[in-house]
Parts: sequence; C-alpha cells; structure tokens
Amino acid sequence: MYGADDPRSRLSTASKSDSSNASAFGVSTYARFYETEPQLENEHERTWYARGQNFLVAYSEVRAGARLARENQLDEYVLLLPDEGIEAKVRANDETRVVSGYSITFVPPGDSVVELGAAGRAIRLFTTRSADLAALASNAAAYQRPDPNVPPFEPWPDPPGGFRVRSYSLDVPEEPGRFGKIWRCTTFMVNVFPPQRGPRDPEKLSPHHHDDFQQGSLAIAGRYVHHLRWPWTTNQKEWRDDEHELCGSPSLCVIPARVIHTSAAVDPGINLLIDIFSPPRADFSAMPGWVLNADDYPMPER
Repeated sequence: MYGADDPRSRLSTASKSDSSNASAFGVSTYARFYETEPQLENEHERTWYARGQNFLVAYSEVRAGARLARENQLDEYVLLLPDEGIEAKVRANDETRVVSGYSITFVPPGDSVVELGAAGRAIRLFTTRSADLAALASNAAAYQRPDPNVPPFEPWPDPPGGFRVRSYSLDVPEEPGRFGKIWRCTTFMVNVFPPQRGPRDPEKLSPHHHDDFQQGSLAIAGRYVHHLRWPWTTNQKEWRDDEHELCGSPSLCVIPARVIHTSAAVDPGINLLIDIFSPPRADFSAMPGWVLNADDYPMPER
C-alpha cells in the first residue's frame, strides 16, 4: 500500500498481485554486524558476511593499504564506497581505474583487486554463485532451503561493448517523482536512499510485498525497525507471527518474497538505508528516469 505521493504507486506491480496466493514462504534474517565479530580479520581489514538467496554483502572496515582481491570471479560485483575522503584503485583484468569515495562501482568478472588508500568503509555485493564467500555468511544455514517463491538466479544482458570498470558518483540531486538513487548492472540493482534526519512519520509508512524476489535492506547509519507480516496460507503450520525488529547500523535485513514489509527509521540523528536486489528489478527498470545508468546496462528482451 503506497501513498498517493509515493513514486512507487505508479509501478506496474503496485496493485496487480496478492501475496495471500503463496503456499509457503522463505525465512527472514537479520545480521547485526555491530553485535558480532567479523568473519575475516587481519591487519588491514575487518569483514562481515551475510547473505540472502541470490546475494551476499561483504561489509568491510579497512585501513590504508587494504587489498580486497578476487580470483576467477564468476560474475560482475558491486563496490560501494559510502564515504567521501576514501579513494580506491580498482584493477580488473587488464584495466586499472582510480575511483573516489561516495561512489558505486561495478567490477567485471575475472581477476580483480581493490586497493584502499585510506581508512574507511568498503561494501561489496556478490551473488551467491561465489560459493566461497556464501559459505562465510553468518546466516548461511538459513538459506540451505531456497525461498520457494524466488526463481533461480539469471543475470541480465552483458553491457554493450563488454565488461569494464564502471563507476558513478552517489552525489545525485533528488528529483520529484523519482524513487531514491538507483543503479543496476548484470547482477544487481542498488537503491541508495538520501540520508533521513530523524524518525520516519509513522502515519506515512508503505507496507507492500514483492511476488518473486527478496530484498536486502542494508542500514549504514542510524536505526530502523523492520516490520514484516506473513499472510495466512491454507496450511496453519506455515503461519508466523509478525516481526518488528530493531536494527542499528551496520546491519542487513533480508526480506522474503511475498512477505508484507515496511521499514521505519527511528534514530533522532541521520538514518541511511540501501536496498539491494539480485538480479535487477524489472518494475523499477521500466520507470523512465529511475535507473541512473540505464544506458550502460540493457534490460532483458522478455
């Protein structure tokens, strides 16, 4: 249910489906990185891993000189540098590019290294086809059984001219009628919301669901309450209580397909949320002007 002033009320998927048609649901998970030890720690980085069915988040606190390397990477991945004042040198296959902080970068398949020149945060998003990383996820056991409403992962078409390092500044002005700041590649769609000062108005929430994909909500500043509701099915054993989970930052909430949900910022200071989808969303992609790099990554023909 979107308010009339919510840009999502114009989506093709806004009113045509009914989540009560599901016969079973996947699981929700909450990874509170601030409460747990990292899965990887050395002199240059502390990295936490958490996953959904198709995607995983590697959240790193790095020192100057950190090298985040991948060998024989199967598919394109995302590098998000949410802070200004940090710079990274991205080496991918035969290409080298320096990217600034406060940016989102798509890194090609194959061999790559991200070298950080200063201390800060580096967030990487991979598909769970990277089995070595998926095994490290703190919530890996929850996804031994897939979400029954999510089809097998299929990447979107290769970019025209082939894969290369593509980087975009997050410094994009807001526009009326556009929802957040959205970029996509072959494997991911990422929506970086503008920072919100203070709590969300409890009279202007947006409970909704997604028929056939999960959502990852990554909090990197402030605190959020994630409200989730499972519709009743014909099998009472599938019924579940509502969830109202308070998560600080950094943290990841993974929302199953067909589960009604909305997230509310509650911190009196700055709240910042990033939504993650894998593969990209077709309904967001169909909205003119919403995907900021749409010309670089085509939609499937279907």
